[in-house]
Amino acid sequence: MSDAFTWGPATGIGSMPGGDAREAAKTVTGSFEGPEQGMPYLAELPARGPGADMIGRTAGLLVDLYARVEPSGWRIGDRPGRDTRRARAWLGEDLDALEEFTQGYQGPLKVQAVGPWTLAAALELRNGQAALSDPGACRDLAGSLAEGLREHLADVRRRVPGAQVVLQLDEPSLIAVLRGQIKTASEYRTHRAVDRQLVESTLRDVLAVHGEGGGDGGGDGATVVHSCAPDVPFALLRRAGADAVSFDFALLTERDDETIGEAVEGGTRLFAGVVPGVDGRLSDPAGSVMGVRTLWRRLGLNPGTLAESVVVTPSCGLAGASPAYARAALAHCARAARSLADNPE
Repeated sequence: MSDAFTWGPATGIGSMPGGDAREAAKTVTGSFEGPEQGMPYLAELPARGPGADMIGRTAGLLVDLYARVEPSGWRIGDRPGRDTRRARAWLGEDLDALEEFTQGYQGPLKVQAVGPWTLAAALELRNGQAALSDPGACRDLAGSLAEGLREHLADVRRRVPGAQVVLQLDEPSLIAVLRGQIKTASEYRTHRAVDRQLVESTLRDVLAVHGEGGGDGGGDGATVVHSCAPDVPFALLRRAGADAVSFDFALLTERDDETIGEAVEGGTRLFAGVVPGVDGRLSDPAGSVMGVRTLWRRLGLNPGTLAESVVVTPSCGLAGASPAYARAALAHCARAARSLADNPE
C-alpha cells in the first residue's frame, strides 16, 4: 500500500437493501462523497436472489470454475450456466451504476468479494461435500478466485480511473474453518480444522493480487478482511497482509485487547462496526463511538491516533434493513467518525 493512500473515516460493509442498482449506488456515493466524508463502495443487492447473494456473486468472478444453484446451495460444475450468467449480469449492472455516480471521483473506493476459506466452506463439490473437504479443491478455488479478482479490480480501475481501489475479502466462516466447525453434508460430522499456516498463506496469496496492478490507474493495493463473527483472528490476518480488519465491535471482549493493541501499533486500520445493521433507533453520533474511546483508554493508546486508526462502519451488511434506515445508518457512520476526530477523548 502506498504512503499516499487516504482511508475515508467511514464506510459500509457491502450489502444494501432492495434490488435497484442505481438507487443503491446513488445512496452509497451520496453518503460518502469524498475522502473527508468516507469511502464509497460497490453495493451488493442480495434481495435480487441467487447470483446476487455473496457466495453466488463471488462464484461469478471465478476463472475456469463455474457454479450452479442446487437445492442444498451453490455447487461447482463443468461449464458456465444460467446461474453464472445471471451473477455476472448483476455484477455488470452494479458496476455500470457505480461508474455513473462516480464520474470525476478521486479517492478511496471499496469492492468486496468472499474470501477463499468462506468460499471453500460454502461451495459444494460434485459429491455434495464442501470444497473444504478436498485440499486440492481448496487450492484450485483460491487460484481461480485470485485470477478473477485480478480481472475484476482492473475493470473497476478502468471504470473509475480516479479511484484508489480497496479490496475487502469477506470471511465470516474463517473461525469455523480454523476450529473444525464446518458441518459435512450429512450434518452429523464436521470437516477437520484447516492448519493455521495454510489458512494464512492462502489468504496472503489472494490478498497479494491487489498489490500487483496499481500504477497510474490509482489502485495501490489497500486490503481489508471483514468478519462479523466472534473471535476475529487479528494477528493471523495481519500476518496474511491485510492492511485493515473489519469487525462487529459489539462482539469484542477484553481477551482481544492485546492483539488489537498490537495491530494498531503496527499500523493496521480498524473498521469498527458500531452502528446497528438492522432498523432501530440510532443513538447520537458521539454515543455510537463511545466504546471505541473506552477501548483506546483501556489500551493506553494516544487518543490523537483514533481518527487515523479507525474507520466507522455498520456492524455488518445492510441487506436486512429498510432503504430509509440504510441511508440513515451510512450518514450516521460519517457523523460518528467526525465526532471521533473532533473529540477523541
